[in-house]
Amino acid sequence: MIEVRNLTRRYGDFTAVDQISFSVDDGQIVGILGPNGAGKTSTIRMVTGFVPPTSGEITVAGVNLLTAPTSARRNIGYLPESVALYEEMRVSEYLANRAMLEGLGRSAARRAIAETLSDCLLDDVQRQIIGTLSRGYRQRVGLAAAILHRPSVLVLDEPTVGLDPKQIVAIRQLIKDLGKERTLLLSTHILPEVELLCDRVIIIDRGRIVAAGTPESLRESWVGNTVLRVSLKGDPPGAAAVLESVDGVISVASGSEEEGQKNFLLECDQSADPREEVFQAAVQKKWILLGLTAEGASLEDVFVRLTTREEDGGAVEAATDDSTEEVGS
Repeated sequence: MIEVRNLTRRYGDFTAVDQISFSVDDGQIVGILGPNGAGKTSTIRMVTGFVPPTSGEITVAGVNLLTAPTSARRNIGYLPESVALYEEMRVSEYLANRAMLEGLGRSAARRAIAETLSDCLLDDVQRQIIGTLSRGYRQRVGLAAAILHRPSVLVLDEPTVGLDPKQIVAIRQLIKDLGKERTLLLSTHILPEVELLCDRVIIIDRGRIVAAGTPESLRESWVGNTVLRVSLKGDPPGAAAVLESVDGVISVASGSEEEGQKNFLLECDQSADPREEVFQAAVQKKWILLGLTAEGASLEDVFVRLTTREEDGGAVEAATDDSTEEVGS
């Protein structure tokens, strides 16, 4: 549904996006994840036709965006990070205006507006002035405008930024529902959003793709040190020092504390499995061992590793299930 080949965007001497390639299949929700300034928004703006690439090729629903931009854009709904709305208009008036701009006939516009108000849960506020709406409802209006012409591709740039927790939950559920019928490309730097919404993830750093795959495959690609969580009843004196002396344990940090329970996080050498030695130490010290579990890598671990530079300025080696240059579906 979306094909991006060797996409590059330069601003003078600065390269914001550097020779990236990826594809998004029909019905997928794919997240572009990266730190601020990584090139996410530049990529989104090129895919939606708002900014021309310096070089490269973009195809949407089989139509080349560069050679046939009007035809390609008919297949795209776009929610920018800062959605621009006419705040003096009522919600229904604004959507009617957008329908006219999209070239919908009168009867088609009426049907589309009614369906979109229902899809985006805006029926109760359709007569309300947009300027009086909360930010969460304004995001819903922006989404409604993006899907009004029933595009096959929906592109969202930081759709939950600035929202409160309740609004975030509502918008995420709406995105999941919209994704059942459309191909979605989602730009964000919020890791839980990726975990909850995306079938696949593309991690960008400094304009280049450094990893791609499902959230599960990215976590499995983690090659960092093993972490053990040790839970002891009470807070035995000197426990951290004893645990750090166990063979294979590199360092010990205090974890979350619960009533009557002390947790420790043990960073262990990749080749070591010190669980038996930790158990024996607990027996010898007469500690009551409440838990001893290996902590799996999180997407945050992978993200931080891939987007953190070494002191000499070199990039951390990328981990991907395809390639760092071209990401298939």
